[in-house]
Amino acid sequence: MGNPIVHFEIRSTDPNASRAFYAELFGWTYPAGGFPDYTYVDSGVPQGTIPGGISPLQGGKPMVTVFAGVADVAAALDKAVALGGTIVQAATKVPGVTFGLFADPQGHVVGVASDDHEG
Repeated sequence: MGNPIVHFEIRSTDPNASRAFYAELFGWTYPAGGFPDYTYVDSGVPQGTIPGGISPLQGGKPMVTVFAGVADVAAALDKAVALGGTIVQAATKVPGVTFGLFADPQGHVVGVASDDHEG
């Protein structure tokens, strides 16, 4: 199994302002997400796009990041640490998905996610 990019996320200090900006710029709309003040991004393209969301900060700094699909989020985070990375957000479960964030040795923040509906 490969590890494709499965999701993108914009984490914002003001998610509503971010949603308004991207709605005006790109015409995006926003179905409700998995937790309060989180929304998915509907780009208006029915297939072939990477799904995404706009989120509050979740305890960190504003960022735009991508998530690679993995079979085991905790194991992927542990491996990132073994390779010199640091955990930014530990494995977190929300309805249907488990995700986490790490920073690589140069400080780039990347997420890993597993679909809890599979298997």
